[in-house]
Amino acid sequence: MLPAVVLLGLFVVSLYLRTNSLGESLWMDEGLSIGIASQPLFDIPGVLRVDGSPPLYYMLLSAWMDVVGDGPAETQGLSVAIALLSIPGGMWAGWSLFGRRAGLICAALCAVNPFLTAYAQETRMYSLMLVLSLLATAAFLHVFAFGRRGYLPLFIVLLAAMLYVHNWGLFLGVGLACALVPCWYVSEVRSSFWKDALIGFGGAGLLYLPWVPTLLHQIQHTGAPWLNPPNFGAPVQITKSLLGGGTPTVALLLAGGTGLAAILQRRVEDKERTALIAGAVIVLATLAVAWLVSQVSPAWTTRYLGVLLGPMLLIAALGLARAGVLGLAALAIILVIWAIPRSYGLENKSNAADLRKAVVEENMLREGDLVLSMQPEQVPLLAYHLETLGNSPDLRFGSPLGLVDNDRVMDWTDGGERMENATVEKNLDPLIDDLPDGGRVLIVHPVTQRADDWDAPWTQLVRRRSAQWGGALAQDPRLERVAVVPPNYRRATRIGVRGVVYEKTG
Repeated sequence: MLPAVVLLGLFVVSLYLRTNSLGESLWMDEGLSIGIASQPLFDIPGVLRVDGSPPLYYMLLSAWMDVVGDGPAETQGLSVAIALLSIPGGMWAGWSLFGRRAGLICAALCAVNPFLTAYAQETRMYSLMLVLSLLATAAFLHVFAFGRRGYLPLFIVLLAAMLYVHNWGLFLGVGLACALVPCWYVSEVRSSFWKDALIGFGGAGLLYLPWVPTLLHQIQHTGAPWLNPPNFGAPVQITKSLLGGGTPTVALLLAGGTGLAAILQRRVEDKERTALIAGAVIVLATLAVAWLVSQVSPAWTTRYLGVLLGPMLLIAALGLARAGVLGLAALAIILVIWAIPRSYGLENKSNAADLRKAVVEENMLREGDLVLSMQPEQVPLLAYHLETLGNSPDLRFGSPLGLVDNDRVMDWTDGGERMENATVEKNLDPLIDDLPDGGRVLIVHPVTQRADDWDAPWTQLVRRRSAQWGGALAQDPRLERVAVVPPNYRRATRIGVRGVVYEKTG
C-alpha cells in the first residue's frame, strides 16, 4: 500500500512541476522536431537522411500529433508523458535490482530531477533518452551483473530503442560494453557469459542494422558544425545541468558516497558490488568515449549528457539507500532543492512567437511574400509560427543557402561548405530579382550579441552572412523598409530573433 501511495504522490508533484511552463515558448530545435514529425509517418526515416538524427522520437511525435494536435503545449505534452514514465521506471529499476528502499528513492529522484523537468517541457527527445538509458542500464545489470538471463530480450529491445532515439545511444552502447569486463570477472557462468553478451549486443545491433546506411551518410554529410570540441568542463556541466547545482551534488557525493563505499568494502563476489562497479563504468566510459569522439567530430552539448543521467540516478539511489539515516536526510535536501520551480528559462526560450504576433496582427505579409532566415535551421520554427499558427497566406522561405524546398525540415547536407560558399550576388540577389513589385521580404536575424556563443564554424558563418545580407537589403534602392519586428525585444534564454520587413518598390 505504501509504495502505491508514494508513487501517486510523486506523480502529482512531478506533473505539477513539469507543466508549469507547458506551451509557453518554442525554440528553434522544437520547430525542427515539429517540422520533421509533420511529414508523413513513413517518410520520416528518409527525411532524416538530411538532418542527422535517428527516427524513433520523431515517429512517436508524429503519431502523438495526429491524436493530440500540433500546438506548443500539445507537442511538449509527449515529453511530459515520457518524463512521468520515469517514475515507475525508476521504481522498477531500483527495486528489482537493489530492493524496495532503492526503488522508492530512484522514483523520487526521477520525479523531480531538474534536467528532466526542463526537457519534459520541450518538444525534443531528451526525456526519452533519459528514460531509455535508465531502463537499458537496469536490464543490463540484471543480465550481466546478477546473471538473470530472462532479462536479455528486454535489454536487446531497450538498447536498440536507445540507438534509434539519439546518436549518443552509440556512446552508451560502448559504455555498456565496457561494463561487461567487471561483470565477467565475477561471473559464476563464464562459459555462457560471452554467449549472452553476443546475443544481447548482437541482437540490438541487428535491430539497428537497417539504419546504419543512413547513419553513415549522416556522418559523411551532416555532422554538427555548430559545435566546438569539448574542454575539461564536463564535471561542471554535469553538476549544474544534470544534478541541479552544487548543494545537491555535494549531498549526493557525501551521503551517497558513504553508502557506495560500504558496498565496495564487501567481498569481490558480491553481486550488488559488481552492479555498482559496472554502473560506474557505464557512466565513465560513455562520458570518455563521447568526449574523445567529439575532439575529432564535435558532438558535445549539455543536453546530450542526459544519456548519462539514467545510470547516474540509479547509482545515486543505491548509495542513498545504503547510507541509512544520512541517506534519507540527504535525499530530503536534494528533493527540496530540485523541486524549486525554475520557469523563466522555459517561458522565454525564444521570442519567435513575438515576431509572429507583430507580423500577423498587422497583416505585414501577403501571398507569395518571402521570409529569409539568416540562421537556416530557424526556418522550420518560423514556418510553424507564420503559417501553421498564424493563419498567414502561403509564404516562400529562404536562407543564405537559397530558396527552401521543404520549409519544415532543415537540410544539413554539406551545410558548412554551402554556407561558406554563399554570397549576396549568387544567393540573395536572385531571390530579390524574382520578388514582384509590391512584394515584401521579411529578413530574420538571430540575436548574436554574446560572441562566445557564436564562435563555432557554423555559427561564425551565420553571424557573418546575417550582417552581409542585412546590409545588402538595407542598401538596395529597390527596397523600402516597412517595419522592424518585433517592436520590443523580450530577451530569449536560447536564441532570440529580430526581423525587418521590406517592400519592393521598383
